[in-house]
Amino acid sequence: MSERKANGAAGPVVILLGPPGAGKGTQAQKLMASRGMVQLSTGDMLRAAVRAGTPVGLEAKAIMEQGGLVPDSVVSGLIDEALAATPPETGIIFDGYPRTLAQAESLDSLLAAHGRHLDRVIELAVDEDALVDRITGRFTCANCGEGYHNRFKRPKVEGVCDRCGSTEFKRRPDDNEATVRTRMAEYRAKTAPILPVYEARGLVARVDGMAPMEDVEREVQALLPA
Repeated sequence: MSERKANGAAGPVVILLGPPGAGKGTQAQKLMASRGMVQLSTGDMLRAAVRAGTPVGLEAKAIMEQGGLVPDSVVSGLIDEALAATPPETGIIFDGYPRTLAQAESLDSLLAAHGRHLDRVIELAVDEDALVDRITGRFTCANCGEGYHNRFKRPKVEGVCDRCGSTEFKRRPDDNEATVRTRMAEYRAKTAPILPVYEARGLVARVDGMAPMEDVEREVQALLPA
């Protein structure tokens, strides 16, 4: 079911849900490339606003410098700014937002104020054990950033980057089992109250995030309005 206006003037609005490592960023990039959509990640938006010195950014910077958590009102201000700057015909992907019921309600109000409606909430469903294997096995070239995996994508020549020939590789320090399982628990705790609200509105669709990337992309694309 879609909540878009019948005239279809506004671009689609999508929320991507899933724990870290589920592939949200990858799918967002593909939607941006294929449909010209923009990705609104509140973390990225916050950092950009602080750098740009916008009114909301200055407020957030003052709070963070005092060691405080940025309140929902500031996050809403960021989203309001982003929606105002996005042409109405351009689709939007929300990544990492909303995280709470209050944020979900705020998002509805903000979208309505800008003549938009939420079209779809897509959850990339994952198997926890398989996700742990996926994340803890990944590493990158320290020079060019090409991604690899212990089991799924090793360099063609052991110890040599396929892309640039570097012999230096690195792993993220938080790509360990304990951290991944903590992230999974946090994700379940944060999204549990939100999903039923969107399910009651017929907006939620689940895609197997453990499927091959191309299959995930095809399913995600099929869920969006034409």
